[in-house]
Amino acid sequence: MSKKIVHVVGTGTIGEPLIGLLSDYKSDLGIDEITFHKRTPLSSEHAKVSRLIKRGARLVTDPEAFEGFKELNLEPVFSTIEAIDRASVVIDCTPKGVGHKNKVKYYHNFDHNTAGFIAQGSETGFGKPYARGINDSALQQGEDKFLQVVSCNTHNLSSLVKTIGLHNGDPENLIDGRFVMIRRANDLSQANDFIPAPEVGSHSSERYGTHHAKDAANLFKTLGYDLNIFSSAMKLNTQYMHVIHFNLKMREALTMTELLDILAANPLIALTEKKLASQVFSFGRDHGHFGRILNQTVISTPSLHLLEGGRELAGFCFTPQDGNSLLSSISAATWLMYPNSYEQKIQSLSDWFFDEV
Repeated sequence: MSKKIVHVVGTGTIGEPLIGLLSDYKSDLGIDEITFHKRTPLSSEHAKVSRLIKRGARLVTDPEAFEGFKELNLEPVFSTIEAIDRASVVIDCTPKGVGHKNKVKYYHNFDHNTAGFIAQGSETGFGKPYARGINDSALQQGEDKFLQVVSCNTHNLSSLVKTIGLHNGDPENLIDGRFVMIRRANDLSQANDFIPAPEVGSHSSERYGTHHAKDAANLFKTLGYDLNIFSSAMKLNTQYMHVIHFNLKMREALTMTELLDILAANPLIALTEKKLASQVFSFGRDHGHFGRILNQTVISTPSLHLLEGGRELAGFCFTPQDGNSLLSSISAATWLMYPNSYEQKIQSLSDWFFDEV
Protein backbone atom coordinates (compact mmCIF):
# COMPACT_ATOMS: atom_id res chain seq x y z
CA MET A 1 0.00 0.00 0.00
CA SER A 2 1.38 3.44 -0.93
CA LYS A 3 2.23 5.95 1.77
CA LYS A 4 -0.67 8.24 2.68
CA ILE A 5 0.44 11.87 2.87
CA VAL A 6 -1.75 14.92 3.46
CA HIS A 7 -0.29 18.27 2.46
CA VAL A 8 -1.82 21.49 3.85
CA VAL A 9 -1.15 24.78 2.06
CA GLY A 10 -1.33 27.79 4.38
CA THR A 11 -1.07 28.29 8.14
CA GLY A 12 -3.84 30.84 8.77
CA THR A 13 -7.12 30.60 10.70
CA ILE A 14 -8.04 27.27 9.09
CA GLY A 15 -4.65 25.93 8.06
CA GLU A 16 -2.98 26.13 11.48
CA PRO A 17 -5.63 24.23 13.50
CA LEU A 18 -6.12 21.79 10.61
CA ILE A 19 -2.42 20.86 10.59
CA GLY A 20 -2.53 20.34 14.35
CA LEU A 21 -5.70 18.25 14.27
CA LEU A 22 -4.38 16.06 11.44
CA SER A 23 -1.08 15.62 13.28
CA ASP A 24 -2.83 14.55 16.48
CA TYR A 25 -5.12 12.03 14.75
CA LYS A 26 -3.10 10.88 11.76
CA SER A 27 -2.79 7.28 12.97
CA ASP A 28 -6.54 6.94 13.55
CA LEU A 29 -7.22 8.50 10.14
CA GLY A 30 -4.80 6.19 8.34
CA ILE A 31 -2.36 8.99 7.47
CA ASP A 32 1.38 8.34 7.44
CA GLU A 33 2.67 11.89 7.12
CA ILE A 34 1.53 15.52 7.33
CA THR A 35 3.35 18.25 5.42
CA PHE A 36 2.48 21.94 5.34
CA HIS A 37 3.45 24.85 3.13
CA LYS A 38 4.39 28.25 4.52
CA ARG A 39 5.35 30.87 1.98
CA THR A 40 7.05 33.62 3.99
CA PRO A 41 9.66 33.20 6.76
CA LEU A 42 8.59 35.58 9.56
CA SER A 43 10.25 35.77 12.95
CA SER A 44 6.86 36.73 14.44
CA GLU A 45 5.50 33.32 13.37
CA HIS A 46 8.50 31.25 14.42
CA ALA A 47 6.69 29.92 17.50
CA LYS A 48 3.69 28.75 15.45
CA VAL A 49 5.74 26.95 12.82
CA SER A 50 8.05 25.47 15.44
CA ARG A 51 5.10 24.05 17.40
CA LEU A 52 3.56 22.50 14.29
CA ILE A 53 6.88 20.81 13.52
CA LYS A 54 7.13 19.51 17.10
CA ARG A 55 3.65 18.02 16.71
CA GLY A 56 4.95 15.96 13.80
CA ALA A 57 4.18 18.00 10.67
CA ARG A 58 6.95 18.69 8.13
CA LEU A 59 7.67 22.17 6.75
CA VAL A 60 7.53 22.92 3.02
CA THR A 61 8.26 26.20 1.23
CA ASP A 62 9.22 27.69 -2.12
CA PRO A 63 12.89 27.19 -3.10
CA GLU A 64 13.68 30.89 -2.80
CA ALA A 65 12.44 30.93 0.84
CA PHE A 66 14.61 28.04 2.08
CA GLU A 67 17.45 30.24 3.33
CA GLY A 68 15.06 32.60 5.11
CA PHE A 69 13.58 29.73 7.11
CA LYS A 70 17.03 28.31 7.86
CA GLU A 71 18.03 31.69 9.29
CA LEU A 72 15.12 31.25 11.72
CA ASN A 73 16.40 27.77 12.63
CA LEU A 74 13.48 26.17 10.79
CA GLU A 75 14.42 23.48 8.29
CA PRO A 76 12.12 22.98 5.24
CA VAL A 77 12.20 19.39 4.04
CA PHE A 78 10.61 19.73 0.59
CA SER A 79 9.95 22.36 -2.05
CA THR A 80 6.43 23.32 -3.09
CA ILE A 81 6.32 21.09 -6.18
CA GLU A 82 7.98 18.16 -4.42
CA ALA A 83 5.38 18.26 -1.64
CA ILE A 84 2.44 18.35 -4.05
CA ASP A 85 3.93 15.50 -6.06
CA ARG A 86 4.34 13.35 -2.91
CA ALA A 87 0.90 14.11 -1.47
CA SER A 88 -2.07 11.77 -1.51
CA VAL A 89 -4.32 14.78 -0.83
CA VAL A 90 -3.68 18.53 -0.91
CA ILE A 91 -5.82 20.80 1.30
CA ASP A 92 -5.51 24.43 0.23
CA CYS A 93 -6.18 26.88 3.09
CA THR A 94 -4.84 30.03 1.47
CA PRO A 95 -6.61 33.45 1.43
CA LYS A 96 -9.45 34.21 -0.97
CA GLY A 97 -8.55 33.73 -4.62
CA VAL A 98 -5.17 32.09 -4.01
CA GLY A 99 -6.65 28.60 -4.12
CA HIS A 100 -7.90 29.20 -7.67
CA LYS A 101 -4.47 30.54 -8.68
CA ASN A 102 -2.79 27.48 -7.17
CA LYS A 103 -5.22 25.24 -9.05
CA VAL A 104 -4.17 26.80 -12.35
CA LYS A 105 -0.46 26.97 -11.48
CA TYR A 106 0.02 23.62 -9.75
CA TYR A 107 -2.99 21.35 -9.35
CA HIS A 108 -4.32 21.23 -12.92
CA ASN A 109 -1.13 21.31 -14.91
CA PHE A 110 1.42 19.44 -12.83
CA ASP A 111 1.87 15.74 -13.59
CA HIS A 112 1.40 13.96 -10.26
CA ASN A 113 -0.50 11.10 -8.67
CA THR A 114 -2.38 13.08 -6.01
CA ALA A 115 -5.86 11.63 -5.39
CA GLY A 116 -7.51 14.99 -4.92
CA PHE A 117 -7.40 18.66 -4.01
CA ILE A 118 -9.55 20.48 -1.46
CA ALA A 119 -10.11 24.24 -1.13
CA GLN A 120 -12.01 26.29 1.44
CA GLY A 121 -15.22 28.34 1.47
CA SER A 122 -13.91 31.42 -0.32
CA GLU A 123 -12.98 29.40 -3.43
CA THR A 124 -16.40 28.98 -5.05
CA GLY A 125 -16.08 27.05 -8.31
CA PHE A 126 -12.88 25.24 -7.27
CA GLY A 127 -14.71 21.90 -7.27
CA LYS A 128 -17.82 20.14 -6.03
CA PRO A 129 -19.10 21.87 -2.86
CA TYR A 130 -19.02 19.64 0.20
CA ALA A 131 -20.10 19.66 3.85
CA ARG A 132 -19.78 16.66 6.14
CA GLY A 133 -23.16 15.08 6.87
CA ILE A 134 -24.96 17.15 4.24
CA ASN A 135 -24.02 15.80 0.81
CA ASP A 136 -21.67 12.85 1.39
CA SER A 137 -23.88 10.76 -0.88
CA ALA A 138 -23.12 13.12 -3.78
CA LEU A 139 -19.38 12.32 -3.74
CA GLN A 140 -18.42 10.24 -6.77
CA GLN A 141 -15.38 8.01 -6.43
CA GLY A 142 -12.98 8.50 -9.34
CA GLU A 143 -14.76 11.65 -10.54
CA ASP A 144 -14.55 14.25 -7.77
CA LYS A 145 -10.87 15.13 -7.72
CA PHE A 146 -11.53 18.77 -6.80
CA LEU A 147 -13.68 19.58 -3.77
CA GLN A 148 -14.62 22.87 -2.09
CA VAL A 149 -15.43 22.79 1.61
CA VAL A 150 -18.12 25.42 2.09
CA SER A 151 -17.80 28.23 4.63
CA CYS A 152 -18.50 27.79 8.34
CA ASN A 153 -21.75 29.77 8.17
CA THR A 154 -22.87 27.84 5.07
CA HIS A 155 -22.29 24.64 7.06
CA ASN A 156 -24.51 25.98 9.83
CA LEU A 157 -27.28 27.14 7.50
CA SER A 158 -27.21 23.85 5.56
CA SER A 159 -27.36 21.79 8.75
CA LEU A 160 -30.48 23.69 9.84
CA VAL A 161 -32.10 23.16 6.45
CA LYS A 162 -31.35 19.44 6.24
CA THR A 163 -31.99 18.51 9.87
CA ILE A 164 -35.15 20.58 10.41
CA GLY A 165 -36.54 21.67 7.05
CA LEU A 166 -35.94 18.30 5.38
CA HIS A 167 -36.35 16.16 8.51
CA ASN A 168 -38.81 13.81 6.81
CA GLY A 169 -36.56 13.31 3.77
CA ASP A 170 -38.89 15.25 1.50
CA PRO A 171 -37.25 18.22 -0.29
CA GLU A 172 -40.75 19.66 -0.80
CA ASN A 173 -41.26 19.89 2.97
CA LEU A 174 -39.29 23.14 3.21
CA ILE A 175 -41.51 25.89 1.88
CA ASP A 176 -39.23 28.77 2.71
CA GLY A 177 -36.01 29.40 4.65
CA ARG A 178 -34.84 32.86 5.74
CA PHE A 179 -31.53 33.47 7.51
CA VAL A 180 -29.78 36.51 8.97
CA MET A 181 -26.05 35.89 9.33
CA ILE A 182 -24.85 37.99 12.27
CA ARG A 183 -21.11 37.72 11.75
CA ARG A 184 -18.17 38.40 14.01
CA ALA A 185 -15.86 41.10 12.64
CA ASN A 186 -12.66 39.03 12.47
CA ASP A 187 -11.00 36.02 14.01
CA LEU A 188 -9.08 36.36 17.27
CA SER A 189 -5.91 35.45 15.38
CA GLN A 190 -6.31 38.24 12.81
CA ALA A 191 -4.78 41.69 13.26
CA ASN A 192 -6.88 43.46 10.62
CA ASP A 193 -10.50 44.11 9.61
CA PHE A 194 -12.03 44.78 12.99
CA ILE A 195 -14.90 47.28 12.71
CA PRO A 196 -15.91 50.12 15.07
CA ALA A 197 -19.67 49.54 14.90
CA PRO A 198 -22.29 47.11 13.47
CA GLU A 199 -22.14 47.03 9.69
CA VAL A 200 -24.99 45.83 7.45
CA GLY A 201 -24.36 43.99 4.20
CA SER A 202 -25.84 44.10 0.73
CA HIS A 203 -27.54 41.35 -1.29
CA SER A 204 -25.46 40.24 -4.26
CA SER A 205 -27.87 37.54 -5.47
CA GLU A 206 -31.40 38.37 -6.60
CA ARG A 207 -32.69 34.93 -5.64
CA TYR A 208 -30.56 33.99 -2.64
CA GLY A 209 -29.43 37.30 -1.12
CA THR A 210 -25.90 36.79 0.22
CA HIS A 211 -23.45 34.09 -0.78
CA HIS A 212 -24.35 32.00 2.29
CA ALA A 213 -27.76 30.89 0.99
CA LYS A 214 -26.44 30.73 -2.58
CA ASP A 215 -23.60 28.45 -1.54
CA ALA A 216 -26.00 26.29 0.51
CA ALA A 217 -28.36 26.05 -2.46
CA ASN A 218 -25.47 24.89 -4.68
CA LEU A 219 -24.54 22.36 -2.01
CA PHE A 220 -28.05 20.90 -2.05
CA LYS A 221 -28.12 20.94 -5.86
CA THR A 222 -25.50 18.18 -5.75
CA LEU A 223 -28.32 16.09 -4.23
CA GLY A 224 -30.81 17.20 -6.88
CA TYR A 225 -32.67 19.66 -4.59
CA ASP A 226 -33.72 23.16 -5.63
CA LEU A 227 -34.50 24.95 -2.36
CA ASN A 228 -36.20 28.26 -1.61
CA ILE A 229 -33.73 29.88 0.81
CA PHE A 230 -32.54 33.46 1.28
CA SER A 231 -29.91 35.04 3.52
CA SER A 232 -28.89 38.49 4.69
CA ALA A 233 -25.71 39.38 6.56
CA MET A 234 -24.27 41.92 8.94
CA LYS A 235 -21.12 42.23 11.03
CA LEU A 236 -20.88 43.05 14.71
CA ASN A 237 -17.87 44.58 16.40
CA THR A 238 -17.05 41.36 18.28
CA GLN A 239 -14.48 38.61 17.84
CA TYR A 240 -16.41 35.83 19.57
CA MET A 241 -18.69 33.87 17.24
CA HIS A 242 -21.02 34.15 14.28
CA VAL A 243 -24.73 33.97 15.17
CA ILE A 244 -27.57 33.06 12.81
CA HIS A 245 -31.23 33.97 13.14
CA PHE A 246 -33.32 31.48 11.18
CA ASN A 247 -36.94 31.17 10.11
CA LEU A 248 -38.11 27.93 8.47
CA LYS A 249 -41.59 27.38 7.04
CA MET A 250 -42.56 23.74 6.53
CA ARG A 251 -45.47 21.72 5.20
CA GLU A 252 -45.34 19.16 8.01
CA ALA A 253 -46.01 20.48 11.50
CA LEU A 254 -43.70 19.74 14.44
CA THR A 255 -44.21 19.87 18.17
CA MET A 256 -41.40 21.24 20.33
CA THR A 257 -40.78 17.75 21.71
CA GLU A 258 -40.47 16.32 18.19
CA LEU A 259 -38.17 19.17 17.17
CA LEU A 260 -35.82 18.67 20.12
CA ASP A 261 -35.73 14.91 19.49
CA ILE A 262 -34.78 15.54 15.84
CA LEU A 263 -32.01 17.92 16.84
CA ALA A 264 -30.70 15.61 19.57
CA ALA A 265 -30.50 12.71 17.10
CA ASN A 266 -27.97 14.55 14.90
CA PRO A 267 -24.47 14.08 16.39
CA LEU A 268 -23.21 17.15 14.53
CA ILE A 269 -25.73 19.46 16.23
CA ALA A 270 -25.13 20.71 19.76
CA LEU A 271 -27.86 22.19 21.94
CA THR A 272 -27.30 24.84 24.58
CA GLU A 273 -29.32 26.74 27.15
CA LYS A 274 -26.82 29.57 26.86
CA LYS A 275 -27.74 32.83 25.14
CA LEU A 276 -24.39 34.63 25.23
CA ALA A 277 -21.90 34.00 22.43
CA SER A 278 -19.08 34.57 24.91
CA GLN A 279 -20.24 31.65 27.04
CA VAL A 280 -20.48 29.28 24.07
CA PHE A 281 -17.06 30.47 22.88
CA SER A 282 -15.66 29.89 26.36
CA PHE A 283 -16.97 26.31 26.38
CA GLY A 284 -15.11 25.64 23.14
CA ARG A 285 -11.97 27.20 24.58
CA ASP A 286 -12.16 25.02 27.68
CA HIS A 287 -13.42 21.73 26.23
CA GLY A 288 -12.81 21.72 22.47
CA HIS A 289 -9.74 20.55 20.57
CA PHE A 290 -7.44 23.57 21.04
CA GLY A 291 -10.58 25.67 21.41
CA ARG A 292 -12.50 24.17 18.48
CA ILE A 293 -15.95 22.62 18.60
CA LEU A 294 -16.37 20.43 15.50
CA ASN A 295 -20.20 20.48 15.44
CA GLN A 296 -21.99 22.06 12.49
CA THR A 297 -24.01 24.35 14.76
CA VAL A 298 -24.84 25.13 18.39
CA ILE A 299 -28.58 25.86 18.73
CA SER A 300 -29.83 27.99 21.62
CA THR A 301 -32.93 26.14 22.84
CA PRO A 302 -34.43 29.13 24.76
CA SER A 303 -34.63 30.98 21.43
CA LEU A 304 -36.68 28.31 19.62
CA HIS A 305 -40.28 29.28 18.87
CA LEU A 306 -42.89 27.44 16.80
CA LEU A 307 -45.61 29.36 14.94
CA GLU A 308 -48.47 28.53 12.59
CA GLY A 309 -49.39 25.36 14.45
CA GLY A 310 -45.83 24.01 14.33
CA ARG A 311 -45.27 24.70 10.62
CA GLU A 312 -42.92 27.63 11.17
CA LEU A 313 -39.82 27.73 13.36
CA ALA A 314 -37.80 30.76 14.47
CA GLY A 315 -34.64 30.74 16.54
CA PHE A 316 -30.97 31.56 16.97
CA CYS A 317 -27.84 29.44 16.75
CA PHE A 318 -24.07 29.89 17.00
CA THR A 319 -21.46 28.95 14.40
CA PRO A 320 -18.57 27.12 16.13
CA GLN A 321 -15.62 29.08 14.75
CA ASP A 322 -14.25 27.20 11.75
CA GLY A 323 -14.64 23.87 13.53
CA ASN A 324 -17.23 22.57 11.06
CA SER A 325 -14.95 23.47 8.13
CA LEU A 326 -12.08 21.62 9.82
CA LEU A 327 -14.22 18.50 10.18
CA SER A 328 -15.35 18.63 6.55
CA SER A 329 -11.77 19.20 5.33
CA ILE A 330 -10.61 16.10 7.19
CA SER A 331 -13.65 14.12 6.08
CA ALA A 332 -13.07 15.06 2.43
CA ALA A 333 -9.37 14.21 2.63
CA THR A 334 -10.08 10.86 4.28
CA TRP A 335 -12.77 10.09 1.68
CA LEU A 336 -10.29 10.73 -1.16
CA MET A 337 -7.85 8.24 0.41
CA TYR A 338 -10.33 5.72 1.86
CA PRO A 339 -13.70 6.12 0.10
CA ASN A 340 -15.05 2.87 1.54
CA SER A 341 -13.98 3.34 5.16
CA TYR A 342 -13.72 7.08 5.79
CA GLU A 343 -17.00 7.13 7.75
CA GLN A 344 -15.48 4.85 10.38
CA LYS A 345 -12.11 6.61 10.42
CA ILE A 346 -13.46 10.09 11.13
CA GLN A 347 -15.36 8.81 14.14
CA SER A 348 -12.00 9.04 15.87
CA LEU A 349 -12.80 12.78 16.12
CA SER A 350 -16.13 12.20 17.86
CA ASP A 351 -14.81 13.42 21.23
CA TRP A 352 -15.06 16.92 19.75
CA PHE A 353 -18.74 16.57 18.70
CA PHE A 354 -20.78 17.78 21.66
CA ASP A 355 -24.41 16.94 22.43
CA GLU A 356 -24.73 19.97 24.65
CA VAL A 357 -22.75 23.14 25.30
